[in-house]
Amino acid sequence: MARESTLKNMVMVLTLICLASSALLGGAYVLTKEPIEAAQLAKINQSIAGVVPPFDNDPNGEAFTKEYNGSQYKVYPAVKGGETIGYAIETFSNAGFGGRVTLMVGFSMDGTIINTVVLNHSETPGLGDKMVAGKSDFSLQFNGKNPADFKLLVKKDGGDVDAITASTISSRAFCGAMTSAYEVFKLCVADKTEKEAVNE
Repeated sequence: MARESTLKNMVMVLTLICLASSALLGGAYVLTKEPIEAAQLAKINQSIAGVVPPFDNDPNGEAFTKEYNGSQYKVYPAVKGGETIGYAIETFSNAGFGGRVTLMVGFSMDGTIINTVVLNHSETPGLGDKMVAGKSDFSLQFNGKNPADFKLLVKKDGGDVDAITASTISSRAFCGAMTSAYEVFKLCVADKTEKEAVNE
């Protein structure tokens, strides 16, 4: 004999389904949390190694944050033989065509840009995503340049940067992230110089 459907029965069944679904989602989260974190850490470490000279410290373990213009930026110092040889700076701009663009930018101690790596973006495939190394030479034009005398603006805005064709917004976002990274770099150098002066 079929059981009659009542509100109480329906609520109980829905409650059991919700509890089972929550348990499954929680289990999936626990199982995937560590591998996802490990993959993200590996990506960061690989990016650091790709933008600064060879180092013998653990930049990730010695990372610190710097505040610039109301935002926090993560800084990874590259040290060799006890001497700081550069900084890898995780920077971003929210002005991309698809939203936030996140970069890792490496500077030598004189302010010269060593290299950049795009960590994350949502730019249009075939257009704005040409900021990624290997898809075009756009990001390579920054290597070896010092923002003290290389204007981090697209040429259309009076700067020295050749924009990606048909992707001025993405190019401007990239330049904005680079500018923030350089300002953070200058703060790091100023702090380091101040500490050295105190220790003398």
